[in-house]
Parts: sequence; structure tokens; C-alpha cells
Amino acid sequence: MAPSGREVPLAYVDVLSSSEVARRGERFQEVSLTESVSQSKKPERPNVAPGSVVLVRDAEWLVLSTASTGSGLLVTAQGLSELVRDTTATFYSDLDEIEPLDPAQATVEADDSSGYRRAKLWLEATLRKTPVPLHEDALTVSTQMLADPLDYQRAAVRKALDRDNLRPRLLIADAVGLGKTIEIGMILSELVRRGRGERILIVTPKHVLEQMQQEMWTKFALPFVRLDSLGIQRVRQKLPATRNPFSMYKRAIISVDTLKQSQYRSHLEKQRWDAVVIDEAHNVMNNTTLNGELASRLAPQTDALILASATPHNGKKDSFARLVRLLDPTAVTPEGDLIEDEVKRLIIRRHRHSPAVAMEVGADWAERQEPNNVLVPPSPAEAAIATELSTVWLHPRDGRSPYSGENASLFPWTLAKAFLSSPSALDESVRERLKRLRKGDADSDVQREIEALERLEQLTVTALEATSGKYEALLQHAKSIGIGAKSEERLVVFSERVATLHWLRQKLAKDLKLSDKQIRVMHGGLTDQEQQELVDSFKQSASPIRVLITGDVASEGVNLHSQCHELVHFDIPWSLIRIEQRNGRIDRYGQRHSPRITTLLLDVDDDEFSGDVRVLRNLLERETEAHRALGDVASLMGEYSAAAEESAIRDVLLRKRNFDDAVPTVEATLEEGDDITRLMAELAAEQAGESRQDGSLPAAHEPGTPGQHPKADIGSGLFPDLVSFLDTALAERFVVPSADVGLGGVGWSRTNAIAQLEPTADLRQRLDVLPQTYLRDRRVTERLLLATTSVQGKAEVVNAINDKSSPSTWPHAHFLGPLHPVLDWAADSALSRLGRNRVYAVRGAVDHPVVVVHATLTNHAGQVVAGSFLTVEFPDTAGSFHFTQPHADARAALAHVGFTSEMKTNPGAVDAAPLQDLIPLAVDAARSHAVQQMAATADDIRRRVHQWAARIDDWQGSAAERAQLRGLREHRDRVDDESKLVDRMTPNQHFVRPLLVIVPADSPAAPEHSGSEH
Repeated sequence: MAPSGREVPLAYVDVLSSSEVARRGERFQEVSLTESVSQSKKPERPNVAPGSVVLVRDAEWLVLSTASTGSGLLVTAQGLSELVRDTTATFYSDLDEIEPLDPAQATVEADDSSGYRRAKLWLEATLRKTPVPLHEDALTVSTQMLADPLDYQRAAVRKALDRDNLRPRLLIADAVGLGKTIEIGMILSELVRRGRGERILIVTPKHVLEQMQQEMWTKFALPFVRLDSLGIQRVRQKLPATRNPFSMYKRAIISVDTLKQSQYRSHLEKQRWDAVVIDEAHNVMNNTTLNGELASRLAPQTDALILASATPHNGKKDSFARLVRLLDPTAVTPEGDLIEDEVKRLIIRRHRHSPAVAMEVGADWAERQEPNNVLVPPSPAEAAIATELSTVWLHPRDGRSPYSGENASLFPWTLAKAFLSSPSALDESVRERLKRLRKGDADSDVQREIEALERLEQLTVTALEATSGKYEALLQHAKSIGIGAKSEERLVVFSERVATLHWLRQKLAKDLKLSDKQIRVMHGGLTDQEQQELVDSFKQSASPIRVLITGDVASEGVNLHSQCHELVHFDIPWSLIRIEQRNGRIDRYGQRHSPRITTLLLDVDDDEFSGDVRVLRNLLERETEAHRALGDVASLMGEYSAAAEESAIRDVLLRKRNFDDAVPTVEATLEEGDDITRLMAELAAEQAGESRQDGSLPAAHEPGTPGQHPKADIGSGLFPDLVSFLDTALAERFVVPSADVGLGGVGWSRTNAIAQLEPTADLRQRLDVLPQTYLRDRRVTERLLLATTSVQGKAEVVNAINDKSSPSTWPHAHFLGPLHPVLDWAADSALSRLGRNRVYAVRGAVDHPVVVVHATLTNHAGQVVAGSFLTVEFPDTAGSFHFTQPHADARAALAHVGFTSEMKTNPGAVDAAPLQDLIPLAVDAARSHAVQQMAATADDIRRRVHQWAARIDDWQGSAAERAQLRGLREHRDRVDDESKLVDRMTPNQHFVRPLLVIVPADSPAAPEHSGSEH
């Protein structure tokens, strides 16, 4: 029923009857019928779908998306009427009267514009605003962006969009360096094109906030606001303190540290998202932590959930089960056991040496050089420290170390680890311990420790005043690769200790004659802005930084490979995972120079201490073996976290474990791995050779393969490229493409590869979420430069990094990809002027009048689940008609009637009046035909919804039998959340709208007083 008793337009029809609901099972019947009863007391929800035109508050709006909520139908719409033109708004059917305009009553208007410009523009703009069906197999826009379209990355997108998964839920568990961020961007761009990506939240570590924002914009034309410290400050200036910041921005990137603060956690509870991305998802596995609690809040509040982690489990079944439950709670039994077939559906995992990956990356990922493990003889002062540590603290001759506190076996290794980092780090550790001891009462044990520490302190002071063996080795290595004030070479040096970072910076700056700007230190104590600025600067060729000395804050997610292929471990993490993460900063896709990893190891004379150092040397060798054989190292030790691996290595050094038991060989790992290790290995093996299982075209023929022009594959095909569409839209909006704004024009010019536009106020508003520094440095709000070919777009990205005069790594000219905001702006502008429930009439290669009609099937969530294009032919004046074969896309339908981009002339406007009666006939006929034609699709979707509901029923039945299980209530609540989604995913209405009327070329011309060119 339509609101206020209005008759339901014939173009709408329910496809889910109450009897069908009843057949879906007792539990589902109870949920659905209860909701129906409660809703019957509210205003009836209007039958609208994306693409329809509605009347709200005396203004016309184009519906962009719909969603069922507790306050009625939520309609997001673009203004068409004069007063609301260029405005996007949302309406709730319980609060506003939303009246659908009947498409059967659309007005036929003759197009008298040159080359049928207006009809082409209206069709292209309309179809750009029409979502691709939810379960469309072919990739639409993700392959037309600037990211290299690699098959293994396409496989991740296809898995996320698999029609057997009613919701896109995926854990991307690819090994370090494969480009998980690119896969995330590809998935999000496809969701946006399918109408499932209006509201997106990305949660990531704070030091990669800008990197993630830049990748989403540069590669995929998806503008996100970055809610780092500066971004939040901007929000506070614009919003009252009580206002939810997530209501202001529909797409945001925020750090997990910020989001878990109490005020933001409360805001999250009031928001629902189309898609949520959690990067480095291993940090949210434990739901007893704030990170875990945050993830548990987000998971049920989003349709799509993408988790990304190279180390997706910690070896503990319950922790991994928590991660899987975020994606789908029914993939884990009530007892906490993984259902392997379901888990495999939710995870994708490949590594560097997977056949499908190795075959594709080629020269864009140069093979790592042989490891450069350098044994360094200590200086005499360092050798004295090593002896003191070994004989007094680590392996005391009297069997007892001087340490007076608890866990006497651990503190000596804290000192040893500090020493293996640097004399400066050891000095800091000794002084801090002495400071604490001198504050209290000194009994005999404490006095003994103080005396031992003072001896060690004196030895350390001596070492700091003398030369250091490891430092000298680092200095020589830096000189050997050409590091210097006037050199182009770059070097990354990793160390765990902040004291070591600053000590190295001071010494290297002096010995290499580097200025303060040429050698920088990065650690976790810096603000998010400082960290992001360092990372961004190091990517640039113009950056003065020659040596970046960093702690492990830069070991996750940061790309340091664009200008650098040399990395030094000044100290060795006692963790294979940490070693691999560090190496992955320069050993990753896009590295064109063979990366070299250098590790400096003290070769001390003391037999006991040299054995300890040998353990660390063996650790490095196992990392190399695992990297080559497995592509990742997380499964080797079976600990799956850096902290747990460090603990295991400490046990080896304490002689509590054998090294081979703690760090098995690759062969032993493959033979004796635990269930999760086996599962992940099976996933890697199954997905390693994945090719195109969906029957789509090979990479070389994929639409949008880099070439001269990005194709308008998401629209009508009536323009040769996207910039031509933009050109035409500007001409229509501003009358003439003139630089004279006083005449109603806009600054607009184009060459073969670059277009330039002076943004209007409404376009500037759409770009305002981007970094203010980028907008300022590139003068985007004054002069928006667009790269109109992918070749030029990629060149702009490379130039921004390599151009020494470039002030930013953000490109000067931004690629005009199919999702670019400027195209949305142009489409909105065109529809607001041309698109008010009208249909254009044109001449074409037909023998009698034909109406092109678009039919869609939507679910309760307002998502388009199927669509087709029909051509209704009227061979005589008696009103009889017949259909041609339905077309899968608009291009084919328009080509069938001879309306293509090649039509350059318009012989004259046709007489539209006799054609008006064809519209209701065509709509009514197409509606009935669409119901029949899409019946199989609707049945297939309902079948999969029913299977989903049945799985939920099975889980709940099993849970009821095990109600005594601890923690079951929480999991049952999550499953209840899932069950509420079943109805939302079920198809419930068809929508049909006419797109174009085509008449024979010799049809009568319009009366002279009809429209004229403007």
C-alpha cells in the first residue's frame, strides 16, 4: 500500500507472500509476523526502490538507496527540484510522507539537442546512480582503478562477493607484502557500485591512517575523512560536543586507539554501517580487551565486514574462534569448535611463493637477496660487559644472580637484551633499576644487587666512551651502500629500544655528516601526526631523509619500499613474526630492487654468551627457511604472537627448552602442525592456484585494463570515455564550457590526458573530507586536475613520489576513475536538471516504436538483487506489443535499438504526444514480464536465504541443548542478530522504469513550438 491511501503504482509488486513466509519455518515465521503486527500500527511503508522518483515535502527526489529501520523505511535521495538541487537527504517513512511518482505516468519529451546530448546524458547519469545487482558475478569498477589488476587480488574480491555469502564477510589472511590494502579497496569499490558502500568505517593502527586514506583516494577515488588527532579537532570545531561525529561523515578512517575511547564507543552503538574494515585484526582477537570489545560492537552493526591480518591467529582455538564469530557466529559450534567448511568460506590466504602470486608479481616484486647476517666482534669494553653479564647475571658461578626481586631468572635477560641492542639501552636499564632500588630500604640482597649494577654501570659508561663493534659495523655498511648527505640511497634501521634509536641517530649524524632533516627517528612516543608525516616523507624522492631509525611501531602496515631496498636489524627481535613484519616493510609488492636484509650479531668470546647469541642466529636462519618454503613464519613456532614467541625464545636461553622444540624446522611444522595451522595450510594450498572460477574474461581482456581511456562500463556506454561524459554534463549545467563564470560557465579545459576544472561550491564540499594539507598543497579547491587515462594516472602517482620538487606524495592530477566524486557531482547535476520522471524520445535504427525499460528486483533492505533491460516493441497502432530477449546491461539494450555513442547528429525532434500512451503499456507489460523473468533469480536467492536461516536454526537448536555452556548467551545474542537479517535479505518487490523511447528515423517531427536547444 502507498502512504495516505494512494494507489500503489502498477510498477511495483510484492514477490514474497505471507504463505511463503510461513513455509520458512516456525522460528522465522514468529519473527516476521511479530514484526508485521508491530509495524501495522505505524504509517505504511512506501514501495520505493533505488532509481525511483519520490515526492517529499513538495520537492522531487531521486532515490539512491533504501533500508528498513525501526523508524520506518530510510530513504536516501538526491534532490531534483530547484530548491533542493545538488542536495542529498535522508527521510524516514514514519516521519515524512514519501510519495512514489508512478513511472507509468512518466512524461515523454522529445530530445532536440545536438547528437541527442540530453538523452545520452540523462541515461548515463541515471545508470550511474543505479546499483549493480547485489550478486553480480563480474567485477565492475575495481579493475578500472589505478591498482594493478592482479588475478590473486581479484580472487579475494570474488570471494568476498560470492553469491553463496549473503553478506560480504571475509578475513584477508594474506602474508606480509601481498597488498591487503589494495584488496580492501577493490572490495569496497565493488560494494559502493552495488549500493552497499554508502557508510564505511575503516579501523587501523594510528601510524598508517594517512597511508590508508591516501590509498583509498589515489587508487580507488574513495574519499574518506581521517579522524586522527587533527581530524577529530576539526570535528569538534564543527559539531556540538553532544553530536555524534559519525553522523557527520559517511566514510571515515580512525585508529583503534581513538575508537576505543569511551565517548567514541558510545557513539558507535548508535550507528549502523554498510561496511566495516578492521586492519591488523589480530589485535582484536581477545574480546576481554577494549580492542576485542570494540570489534564485538562493530560486527553486528554492519552488513559487510572485512578483517585483514597476516597473522590471523595465535594458535589458541578459542581466540581464533572469536575472530571467526565476528564474521559469522554460526561458523563456530556452541562448544567453540570450528566448522571447517564454513571457516574456509570466510577466509582467503596466500603468500609470496604461492604459484598464483609468484606467477603474477614478476619484476614488480624483486626476489629478496641472500640474508646478510654479519658477525661482529665486540670492542674490548663490550666484551667486558658480555663477560660480566654471563658470569654474574645470566650464568652466575655461584648459581644465583644478584637480582633481588621476583622472577630472578627473567631480569638478567632484560639486561642482556638491552646490551644486545646497544650500550646506551643497557645504560638506561641499569640506571632505571638503580633509581628504584635506591628509593627503598637496602637489605643485604638489595645491597648486593646495587653493587652488581654499579659495576655493570661503570663498564657501560666505559663502553659508551669507547667504540662499539656493532655500531662500527653499521657505519661501514651504511658507507658501503653509499649513504651520505649528497647520496640518493636510503636505509631503514630497526631497533627495539628507544634509547638505541636516539644513540644511533646522534652518532650516525656526526659520522655520516647528515643534517637533522636527513636522519630521523620514529617510535611509539610520537604523535599520530608525527608518525604519519615521517612515513609519508620517506616515500618521496624529494624527501631529505636518508636514514630512518625506527622502533617496531613501523613494523606493521607501513610501506617503506618506494625509495628504499636496504634494511638493517641493529638488534634482533626474539620473534619470527616481528622479524618477518620488519622485513615486509621493504620486501613487498612494488619493490623493484632486490631487497637486502642485514642483521648485526655480536660474536662474543664467552662460551656461554656466544651460545646464547647462536640461538638468535639460528632464529634468523629459520625465518629465511620459512619465508622461502611457506611464505610466512607464523606457524613455525606455533605461538602466533610476538610476545609468546619472545617468551619461548627466553625459555630456550634459560635452558628450559630445546631450540628445535621451540622453533621447529619447516618439515616438522608441516608434519606436526596443530588443527588451525593445518587449516590455514589447506587454505593456502587450495587458494594458491585459484584462477577464474566465475567464467569471467582473462586479465588481458578485463574491462578497464590500463589503456588509453577508462571505459564507462558502469553506465550506458553512450560516451567514449568518462571525461566525455563530464564534458557533456558541464556543457549542460553551465550552458557553455566557458572559463567566463560571469556568463554562467565554469573554468574547464582538457588535453589528451589532463583535464582542469575550477570546483564549484557544491563540489568543494564533497572534497572537503580529504586532508587539508593535500587540498592546500595541490590547490584542489581552486583548480582540480584530473588524469583522464590510467597511464597518466599512474604516472602522476609515480611523479608525486619521485619528483624532487613535489611537496606531497598525493598526486598532482587525480585519476578520473569510474567512482570519482566529480562524476557523481556531474551526474547529480544532470539529473537535477533533466531527470524529473520523464522519458526522452529519439530516433533510431528501429522499424517501429520501442520502449527501453529497466527492471530490478530488491530485497527488504532496499538492495538491488537482480536486474535486466527489456525492449518493448509496438509494431502497430492498436497497442499490441512484444518483447525481445532481455539484455544483461544497458549497452546491449541500447545497441539493439541502434542508440549508441556513434550517433553524432539529430535530424529533428520527434512528435512526443502520440508516444505518451506507450509508457503505461510498456511499464505494465514489462512489470509482468520481469516478474516471470526474475522468478528463477528470486527463488535462488530465497533458497540461499532459507539455507542461511536453517543453519541459524540448527545452531540455536544445538545451543538450546547445551544451554549450560559458559558464555553461550553472548554467542546466542549474536546469532539472534543474524536471524533478524534473514528477512532483510529476502526479495520483496520489483521496480520497473522506462528509460528511452526510440522511433523510426522517418517518424513525424515535433510541432514547431516544442522545445529548443538551450
